[in-house]
Amino acid sequence: MEMKWLHTFISAAKHENFRKASEELFISQPSVSIHIKLIEEELSCKLFNKKGRNILLTEEGKRFLPHAVSMIDQYDKSLLEIHRMKQGYSQSLNLGISPLIADTIMPFVLKQFMNAFPAVEISVQIIESLAIESAVHKGEVDIGLSCLQIQNADLICRLLYEDPVIFVAPHDGRDSETAPPLDVLELLADYHLITHNHPDYWDKLLRTIRTKAAGLKTMTVSQVHVTKRFIVEGLGVSFLPSSTVRRELMEGRLLEVPCTGFQMPTAKTFAVLKYEHSLEKKFLEFLSQYRI
Repeated sequence: MEMKWLHTFISAAKHENFRKASEELFISQPSVSIHIKLIEEELSCKLFNKKGRNILLTEEGKRFLPHAVSMIDQYDKSLLEIHRMKQGYSQSLNLGISPLIADTIMPFVLKQFMNAFPAVEISVQIIESLAIESAVHKGEVDIGLSCLQIQNADLICRLLYEDPVIFVAPHDGRDSETAPPLDVLELLADYHLITHNHPDYWDKLLRTIRTKAAGLKTMTVSQVHVTKRFIVEGLGVSFLPSSTVRRELMEGRLLEVPCTGFQMPTAKTFAVLKYEHSLEKKFLEFLSQYRI
């Protein structure tokens, strides 16, 4: 049975119409009819009944449909495996990374890992920390890198590192050596405080800040890279993990302001996995060499 016949059958079953199937597959309508007829001859049963201008699956067609989908899926997977072998890959590792962690030196770390282990094919999904537990549990990714600790007895959750949280403000254009020191409370009075760009520490931190900064104005921004852009443009200030603003501080686009009088939190990064196989161990050992 040819794969193109199965594609035609699946498309016809989805649209319940030979014409729509022909348009989707870019083949003629008579070709659709021929493909269906050839499958019916091979299976010795009728797959569709006509209903006006449309078609409906017979009982045999309904039972055959999931098998047709499975055959196509297995065929596609075999092609993918052949392509992987041709490219020199012998192993694969699927990573789910939170947007905040992806905005650190993670791209550099992945490049170093791929250079060190060229036979490992890496695929990356950017997933919010709240959804990483589900993705790992369902087997959609092998390892999740999350900002949240996972409380699930079926999964392994390992603390990788803790990142100091710092207070960040727009650069004021003045020479840091001669200008007077910036005051945290004055900045909080002059700017909006951009909050909740990290899923873990903001609620507790915000309660503390409100006891010290009267009339505090806040703005919720869910993504760190947007928060940084807003701060650079003078829209606000924020408390961010130091690793996420390393480059902007070095380039002078942002300023770190010493924060006395506040008990500063840390931003934690966790590895979440279901199976601690050799490849997963190898990746986490490699990752532990770097401060993300």
